[in-house]
Amino acid sequence: MQTFIKKYIGDKAFYRRLLSVMVPVLIQNVITNFVSLLDNIMVGTIGTESMSGVAIVNQLLFVFNLCIFGGLSGAGIFTAQYYGSGDQEGVRYTIRIKYIVGLAASVLFGAAFILFGDDLIGLFLHEGEIGLDLEATLAFGKDYLWIMLVQMLPFAVMQVYGSTLRECGETLVPMKAGIIAIFVNLILNYILIFGKLGLPALGVVGAAIATVIARFVECGIIVIWAHRHTKEHPYIKGLYRNFRIPADVLKKVAIKGLPLLVNELLWSAGMTTLNQCYSVRGLEVVSAINISSTVSNLFFCAFFATGTTVAIIVGQLLGAGELERAVDEDRKIIAFAVALSGTVGIIMAIVAPLIPNLYNTEPEVRALATSFLLIVAAFMPFSAFTNASYFTLRSGGKTVITFLFDCVFLWTINIPLAMILVYLTDLPILPLYACIQSVELIKVVLGYILLKRRSWVNNLVEKE
Repeated sequence: MQTFIKKYIGDKAFYRRLLSVMVPVLIQNVITNFVSLLDNIMVGTIGTESMSGVAIVNQLLFVFNLCIFGGLSGAGIFTAQYYGSGDQEGVRYTIRIKYIVGLAASVLFGAAFILFGDDLIGLFLHEGEIGLDLEATLAFGKDYLWIMLVQMLPFAVMQVYGSTLRECGETLVPMKAGIIAIFVNLILNYILIFGKLGLPALGVVGAAIATVIARFVECGIIVIWAHRHTKEHPYIKGLYRNFRIPADVLKKVAIKGLPLLVNELLWSAGMTTLNQCYSVRGLEVVSAINISSTVSNLFFCAFFATGTTVAIIVGQLLGAGELERAVDEDRKIIAFAVALSGTVGIIMAIVAPLIPNLYNTEPEVRALATSFLLIVAAFMPFSAFTNASYFTLRSGGKTVITFLFDCVFLWTINIPLAMILVYLTDLPILPLYACIQSVELIKVVLGYILLKRRSWVNNLVEKE
């Protein structure tokens, strides 16, 4: 028993360090997702069609958001390790690479949404059993998408600065900026959606405008703070003096980062494809999954925050050359993530029948959403383990393996299984959904094997 405790449970100093990194990220994520839940409920008061239209567009924007995340993560591996080794110029190089990726993604996705937005929304519109209005859903989605295009560029810039600050140990400022922005979003949502303070009721258009304003606020806070605190973050000095990136650094980041970019792009597209498969069972399924995902994302904050913590703590230890300590602390963080997520999953199962009742939607949609939440809660500890495994492999630069583990697995196992069950069987949506979720158990076994092999234990920035 003592051996088990020593192996999987840390001392007080370890948990102080863990929580100092994790709690700010967790608080920001919890508040963000809680406000998203309130936003979702407010939009849902207009009707199921409006909620579904917004949900479909957010699913499309999810692909863009994850592309930014993946593109910046490749450079972020080196940001954490350069910072851990004290190389400020190396951090500058990685920020410049992040800028290139963020701007390119914003332009490409913006053009795609402008040219093909209607067709993409239409992929999710299918008749169900309760006769929801597909044309109205399309109209709501189009109105929302056109305004949300404006927030793509400030989102990319905010992620460049925010991710860099977190990778260099500054998690409080992105958290505070995020909290301010989401409260701005919440207040403006209430005013603009329902027409308060003498303004017209704009519905989903008001929700989009509120999000755009909040995004600019968050971006402005983070950028201004960073440039006013160059003493604590000297890599900001001279960041724009030139835009030079040494070819060898660009090559290393491209080799490690391209698989992450492709992985996040294809993974998010894969998740969108999965939801499109579910939508074949009817528009009420789209609405129920929207409620379920919005609620479950609030509870997912537990293991999302520990994943970010793995990337920061383990990445810095690897960059500092403390390899065995990185292995030890990684194992203990994963154990903590699984235990925390198991507890959170139980809480989620308890509240699952209650939260869908807050939505102004059909009883059938509420019942489906409750069932989806219970299924997700049952698999939460397993999802926590695979999420932490992904970030561990990534922190050591094993980006090709993470690509195979995350994206290739999704496209070769989850999606074909979903398509077979959706198009070749009459299986109802609930057992179908449970079957797809159960595939996570296979990833748990693969993740355990990959971690045990220790191929991820690498110092990527060690001077030759």
